[in-house]
Amino acid sequence: MLLPVIMAGGSGSRLWPLSRTLYPKQFLALTSNATMLQETVKRLDGIDHQAPLLICNEEHRFIVAEQLRKGGMDNSGIILEPVGRNTAPAIALAALKAVVNDEDPLLLVLAADHVIQDTDAFLASVQHAKAEAEKGKLVTFGIVPTHPETGYGYIARGDAINNNAYYVNAFKEKPVLELAKKYVNSGEYYWNSGMFLFKASRYLAELEKYSPDILKACQAAINTATQDLDFTRLDKDIFECCPDDSIDYAVMENTKDAVVVPMDANWSDVGSWSALWEVNEKDASGNATRGDVLVENTSNSYIFSQNKLVATVGVDDLIVVETKDAVLVAHKDKVQDVKGIVGQLKQASRYEYLQHREVYRPWGTHDEIAEGDRFHVKHVMVKPGERTATQMHYHRAEHWVIVKGTAKVINGDKSYLLSENESTYIPIGSPHSIANPGQIPLELIEVRSGAYLSEDDVVRLEDYGVGY
Repeated sequence: MLLPVIMAGGSGSRLWPLSRTLYPKQFLALTSNATMLQETVKRLDGIDHQAPLLICNEEHRFIVAEQLRKGGMDNSGIILEPVGRNTAPAIALAALKAVVNDEDPLLLVLAADHVIQDTDAFLASVQHAKAEAEKGKLVTFGIVPTHPETGYGYIARGDAINNNAYYVNAFKEKPVLELAKKYVNSGEYYWNSGMFLFKASRYLAELEKYSPDILKACQAAINTATQDLDFTRLDKDIFECCPDDSIDYAVMENTKDAVVVPMDANWSDVGSWSALWEVNEKDASGNATRGDVLVENTSNSYIFSQNKLVATVGVDDLIVVETKDAVLVAHKDKVQDVKGIVGQLKQASRYEYLQHREVYRPWGTHDEIAEGDRFHVKHVMVKPGERTATQMHYHRAEHWVIVKGTAKVINGDKSYLLSENESTYIPIGSPHSIANPGQIPLELIEVRSGAYLSEDDVVRLEDYGVGY
């Protein structure tokens, strides 16, 4: 049976401002009501498989767990990378985890941030690849190109094994446009999808042959890992020693057993706003819109509204994206340059590259409503059965007003319940936390006041409870 391995890392900076470092595109609902991660898991329903094994950045662990929970989706574990080390080590971690009980499953390696619109074609390609992987081949999926694309790497096919699989002749870097045209016109090249299928043992054997340093570092990381519920936590110091390399460079370009199986499934890695425009449904004027959007004399544009009415008049080939704290306006031909804006934000140490105004926590969310010279107002939601960390502040006091649900408050040496339309005052220096003992989400308005209101004015008190 297949063991899907879903790689849910990456920052998705080219889809800023919707995608942020702490909440990147794989956790967003971009083409349906489900997130890209949830769509990736749902896509597997047509084949027999074990519950998927996921790999993600440690900072995203609760987002992954919560999205699986909301989707009613099981998992075989979530491996947490303390630092990113590219695809070759990530897949090595999954393979080592898979063989720990002397098992040797077929690993179906998928990215969590791909759009595949033809699920039947995807599943058919997986079945074709399964036959080759069971023979010990390392299979990569080559996307049948629809146009000359300079943003993807290519796979050159060699001799045919059968009508559904070919030996790999070569992997090619992202080409210039003229070369991309030659690749597509030849009919012998595919886009490199970054999806794979092989036995766990075969991948580890080839990794030991061609990139033993990666295997050694990953073995050390797995051997010293700790288990925390579904999470496998790696030692940061050990895993940081692992070389940073892709599976293509570390294994696939070196192995003698690389096979490519074509896939014609309306695939996209949604690597830019223009790519997202391409995969979304459009009106008669070629516009793809989401949210509260009005268009007049507008064509061939992608317009996204998260929070406000967005209206366009007399524009063509534009990307317009509105979030609670940022607006992007870009020409469709220049969307690759969005990463330059992200770079400017990082250099200026602005939070907008890192996270949204609405911040997700294991216990719930908080969203900034208003801010002034000596006040800061947030809307806070605490999930049923959850609680915040107990903490104190040296420079600010807080007022809490309950607007929905019931709250259990710790305030200094006191503990008490508050219900809707009740409030409480948290003085400077008082240890405090809030819990939701009820069955519905707890919502409150938090008003901070004081001379210094930044997030770093916080001391978490572990003796009072578990901090996040």
